[in-house]
Amino acid sequence: MTTHIEAAPGTIDGVEAAQDTIRWPVVFLPLFAPFGIANGYVAVTLAFLLGRAGLSTIAITTIIAAGIWPQTWKVLWAPLIDTIGNPKWWYGLGAVLVGAVLLLMSVLPATAREVPVLTILVIVSSIASTLVSMSTEIFMTHGLPVAMRGRASGWGQAGNVGGSGVGGGIGLALAQHVAQPWVSGAVLAAICFACWAGVLVVPRARRTRVTATYFANLKGVVGDVWAVARSRLGYLALIIMMLPICSGGVPWPAIAGEWRADADLVALINGVVGGMVTASGALAGGYICDRLDAKRAYCLFGLLSGAVAMTMAWAPRSPATFVVFTLCYGAVVGAGYAAYSAIVLEAIGRKSAATNFNLMAALSNVTIAAMTSFDGWVHDRFGTDVMLYGELALPAATIIAFALFVALTRSRRSTGWSGL
Repeated sequence: MTTHIEAAPGTIDGVEAAQDTIRWPVVFLPLFAPFGIANGYVAVTLAFLLGRAGLSTIAITTIIAAGIWPQTWKVLWAPLIDTIGNPKWWYGLGAVLVGAVLLLMSVLPATAREVPVLTILVIVSSIASTLVSMSTEIFMTHGLPVAMRGRASGWGQAGNVGGSGVGGGIGLALAQHVAQPWVSGAVLAAICFACWAGVLVVPRARRTRVTATYFANLKGVVGDVWAVARSRLGYLALIIMMLPICSGGVPWPAIAGEWRADADLVALINGVVGGMVTASGALAGGYICDRLDAKRAYCLFGLLSGAVAMTMAWAPRSPATFVVFTLCYGAVVGAGYAAYSAIVLEAIGRKSAATNFNLMAALSNVTIAAMTSFDGWVHDRFGTDVMLYGELALPAATIIAFALFVALTRSRRSTGWSGL
């Protein structure tokens, strides 16, 4: 028979309430950075090196896809992070593994012969990065004052986007201009290791509600997930995660030629500069979410990003137009990323944070993938202008439907979008 040990006094949802709270949300920028670095190195640096070695595009995209798949499965091992050990040590394991694997990938020659090994390393790096993100999400749920959720979400998304720029931009620059190929991996590994220091300013969280068996703990996680899903805040968050809002699916590099944007300009706008602008948008969006209901902000950013895309369809086709509108679009999408995180933090509370957070992330990623494919289909069938119009029309239609659902299901005592 399973026995239960009650949570100790001063605990919240089975986790000891920290004496201090996180006072500086900027800490989430370095904490999320290794997650972005892992993705950026594979998608930019490794892809470039393999292309230079003569590998086909399909072979390169297959390797990149191998790193994306674990991000869709990660909810399967999220309960481990919620139930076993100290989140700070899980973070350290993830950060060290990401850095070590990147170093190993930089040492191996980027040739067709090494593709099987590189593919395995890409998968390992992706899985390790999920330990970083899940642990950081636990820090966010347990150490943040409610009034700081938006700002923390903005800094976290800035760390994610900025990390991608570091992993791709700095990694590629060093790989191209330094004679020793391992230098790029060593620098990125050092950055990942240094990010682990961020846990020093995160309040301690010690699990105090345990059961006699691990499976009983897992049962508790399932119960926590169900409790969130059936709550009004929870199911509204799940629904809004599935709406095509701020998906960022427009294939800008593929249509850049219509604006006479050359390869160097596209690389700059969709690389370091674009990453910085998107990160800045995330920071701004986070601060807005602390002053406006996160779901309202998310819908607002979705409509605004669509308006930018539609206006671009009307504007003259020139390189300057391409630069201005793609950067504006990226900034608003970055704000949407921050609002997404703020919605999730509000909905899940402190229960089984890694599992609940990544369940909603999985739903959001499915929508992003679907919207990306939809944009490509619309473009090939109806043309660029219709695709850009759809960036506003589809979110607007689904937001109206969502608002009607909220209104129809709101109790008499409820006010606002949360319906509570």
